Amino acid sequence: MDAVRQTTPDQDLIRLALAARAKAHAPYSGFAVGAAVRDRGGRLHAGCNVENAAYPEGICAETAALAAMVLAGGREVVEVVVAGGGEAALTPCGGCRQRLRELGGPGLLVHAVDRDGRCLASHTLAELLPYAFGPDHLGDKSTP
Repeated sequence: MDAVRQTTPDQDLIRLALAARAKAHAPYSGFAVGAAVRDRGGRLHAGCNVENAAYPEGICAETAALAAMVLAGGREVVEVVVAGGGEAALTPCGGCRQRLRELGGPGLLVHAVDRDGRCLASHTLAELLPYAFGPDHLGDKSTP
């Protein structure tokens, strides 16, 4: 991934991701994550990771944020902030990258921020998930 771009994500999106991180349920790993997404209509939605004793039944912060967006009527995500607690940039896991692809296009911006809200890295979804399989590959869904 040579093409890492530093951009400035929206401060409201960062604040929302950090607030979600503060509410994470991570009693097993101790690794709290928050995520916030902006939908096509400009609305912001947040989620946090929720671990489960029956591993791997927990959910990621990005998945929770996308679910909140869909529940609120959003159908397309255009920007994501992921707030981790470490010094390295935290990007979505493979499953979340695919979920982001389901609801966003290759140009979707994904920002990684630290616990203080500093942007560590920004990528497009195409950089994180090259050659992605998405809804557009399914063609006309009206025929079996």
